[in-house]
Amino acid sequence: MSVPGIRDREQVRQIESRPYAEFLPHASVLAALEHSARLHGDRRALTYIPAADLQQPPANWTHAGLVAEVRRAARLFQRLAGDETPRVAMLLPAIPQAYFTLWGAEAAGVACPVNYLLGAEHIAELLCAAEANILVALGPNAELDIWPRIAEVRARCPQLRCVLAVGASAGDGAVLDFDRELAASRADDLVAPGDDPDRLAALFHTGGTTGRPKLAMQTERNQLHAAWGAARMYGAGPADVILNGFPLFHVAGSMVYGLSTLLAGGEVLLPTLLGMRNLDFVKAYWRCVERHRVSLLATVPTVISALLGVERGDADLSSVRALLTGGSPLPTELADGFEQRFGIPVRNILGMTECGGVIAIEPVAGPRVAGSVGLALPFTRLRVVDEFGLEVAAGVDGVLQISGPNVGPGYTEASRNAGTFTDDGWLVSGDIAHIDLEGRVFVTGRAKDLIIRSGHNIDPIVIEDALLRHPDVLMAAAVGAPDEYAGEIPVAFVSLRSGAAVTAAALHDFAQQFIPERPAFPKSIVVLESLPMTAIGKLFKPELRAQAVRAVLADRLAGDGLDTLVALDVLLEARGPVAEFSAVADAGLEARIRKLMSGFALEYRLSRQHSNGDPER
Repeated sequence: MSVPGIRDREQVRQIESRPYAEFLPHASVLAALEHSARLHGDRRALTYIPAADLQQPPANWTHAGLVAEVRRAARLFQRLAGDETPRVAMLLPAIPQAYFTLWGAEAAGVACPVNYLLGAEHIAELLCAAEANILVALGPNAELDIWPRIAEVRARCPQLRCVLAVGASAGDGAVLDFDRELAASRADDLVAPGDDPDRLAALFHTGGTTGRPKLAMQTERNQLHAAWGAARMYGAGPADVILNGFPLFHVAGSMVYGLSTLLAGGEVLLPTLLGMRNLDFVKAYWRCVERHRVSLLATVPTVISALLGVERGDADLSSVRALLTGGSPLPTELADGFEQRFGIPVRNILGMTECGGVIAIEPVAGPRVAGSVGLALPFTRLRVVDEFGLEVAAGVDGVLQISGPNVGPGYTEASRNAGTFTDDGWLVSGDIAHIDLEGRVFVTGRAKDLIIRSGHNIDPIVIEDALLRHPDVLMAAAVGAPDEYAGEIPVAFVSLRSGAAVTAAALHDFAQQFIPERPAFPKSIVVLESLPMTAIGKLFKPELRAQAVRAVLADRLAGDGLDTLVALDVLLEARGPVAEFSAVADAGLEARIRKLMSGFALEYRLSRQHSNGDPER
């Protein structure tokens, strides 16, 4: 399926002038993978790096070998499910068995990849909501402690027929060894459910960690369209090697970077069990790129920041065509700094779980435009609407909406579609954006009230509800504070009932017992006399976001010894908080401020003053 990459909107229009079947001829992921295997059977499809020191030999699977493992996994799940449709949940990091499980589950029934960092209770709620009857999980492992939660999950999920463990023996006779069972399964015995592009293939949880499970449905067509559209935007082909450390419960790992490369006949390189959370691997990143002749780097902005701190040494990076990033806003100066230092083009991506993971991509073959997240995929329609739902003109900000083959059918609980899916089938992104005359999309803010930490959505309600359980708390609000590594981290503000005197530290300890995952624990809790309100008595979170920005930047200025040299203000503008620095005009001082801000996805301005205090004109 390798074809030249897209450069501009005119090429998108040329593709759209032809029948859709020419763009995407397959009706199932399995059929598409098998087609790639027929074309590129002996080429590597998966390579797993077992250790950060790069001395241990990697494990490899060709495209033909990958398809055989997928078919064996699918047949295994059919056998274990008996007369039921296999509904396979998985708690696995980005290892080869996760790829076999995900695509095998979809080939046999329905896959449900779950964030293995969640607590046992929340995992169980997701499995019950998905009606999962099979669970594949990482067995006891010194690097990643998924297994200790499995006993509680099994106790809370009576519908589970069986559990399979990957890796070390689970020491439980009721648990099957995944690798042993897979090896004994026959690929040619698979009875596929048929080539129906609208068949439900997977359930991905989304919307953060609220107390109620929120499962987005994805069809075969949704996934194929998103993945192949991404491959076209990258210009991906059989010679490509993508370094993809994203877990498969995240659509970036599974669809945007994983399936897209496999459909193009390329190779997915998996960097150790912990992926990019393996700090030793990050230190060896450029040596790995050189050794495996990596051509595409899959990242988020926080990884770009981390890589800027990794010395390349004499590593040969000539194989790299582009760095691909998404999941959170990309600061222009961060992209500029990376390109200047390493000579590798940076390309941005906009996506959502509810549409297979991809909405728009900056084509690798085209130029990077500051602030742009690129062009819509072929056959995908975008519109920007005002508060009345009316489409606005090019260049005017509004709420971005999406329609096309990548847009899923909604949530398993249909009542939750309201506000995210319109009656006429458009997906409401929740992003404030505009589209220019060339078709490029520019995201300028966020309408939905989510905190995005390292590409993971956190619903502030789960933090607020936990704090409101405390008898001394009157009001609570959680917002995202800027962070150089995670993009955003949750912080909370509370006001207390009259006469109460509970401390922030006590509230922090109290709330943790009711928050189902560690990433949602608030970094700090600030007790205010009252929370800001609008004229009609509604909580005004933009002011709290501005306070959070002000606190973080003031701390960084002090840490860099700039607090006595630079005045800081945070202004509330239509697109969100804007940091404004005022300093005496000095090139060295300006460079220090720009360096400080390079890791933040924040808009900022620098007001220069003469030594007498007058603004520079």
